[in-house]
Amino acid sequence: MIKTDKNTNKGKKLIIIGFVTIAIIFLLYGRYQDPELLTPSAIESIQRIAYGFYIILTVSFGGIAFGMYRYHKEKVENKGKDLSSIIALTTWNSKSRKIFVITFIGYGIFFSLVSGTLVYQPEVNFSYHYGATIPSGFIAPCCDGPGYMPKIIIYLTEHIGLQIIPINLVLQVIVSYLVGLNSAIAVNAYTISKKGRGASSVGAIAGLFIACPTCAGSFLSIFIGTASGIALSIALTQLQTLFIAISIPILLVTPYIMAKKLRNTDGSCKINPN
Repeated sequence: MIKTDKNTNKGKKLIIIGFVTIAIIFLLYGRYQDPELLTPSAIESIQRIAYGFYIILTVSFGGIAFGMYRYHKEKVENKGKDLSSIIALTTWNSKSRKIFVITFIGYGIFFSLVSGTLVYQPEVNFSYHYGATIPSGFIAPCCDGPGYMPKIIIYLTEHIGLQIIPINLVLQVIVSYLVGLNSAIAVNAYTISKKGRGASSVGAIAGLFIACPTCAGSFLSIFIGTASGIALSIALTQLQTLFIAISIPILLVTPYIMAKKLRNTDGSCKINPN
């Protein structure tokens, strides 16, 4: 039992260290976003720092993923009666894992479309308008607010490209994971109340827009006109924190609400993890 608790704590530590590292590199890189620093002599150094930023970000994602897997596995092996253990036991079976993977990937792709990570501009020829080589890619090291740089730009075809913004990428992974987790639990939580399902749906829908404050404006501009859509996008920029505040906490709380429905009177899980 003591060994299991130590392993579980190691998983938690990896998760915490990963997120703390991401927060630190976001803050540190924000110091290089002053346009006056982008001199010809400094740009090469900032470019190398940008490459290092994404290397550390990738390693942090790997550490968080391994930490969550380790934490999840130890919770299953321990077979505790707390709600975290119920969630772990519920999502450990093959069916739930498949639901999670499918939802995580599908939601992530959809998120990319609505957040502007995956760009499709049929009216713009990238090679003609931007002088881009097709295919090609580069890292733009400067200049924007903290979390929005360094930006990766990739031209896949004349009209399709990728625009990877750090804060968008982090939020996309977090929200896609939480939506996948909610979906995996919901498959088994057939007795959950209507109110619980509604909370999960609200969280998933709100989570669509937190990666990019202009996403909701982009949808609404189709119906209310481009000028109004732009004005709304500016307003939504100021409400980005509100979108995050609404969606992520709901997506975090809902699994525990559903877990209560999957716990027997003695505290054990109704679902067989195998």
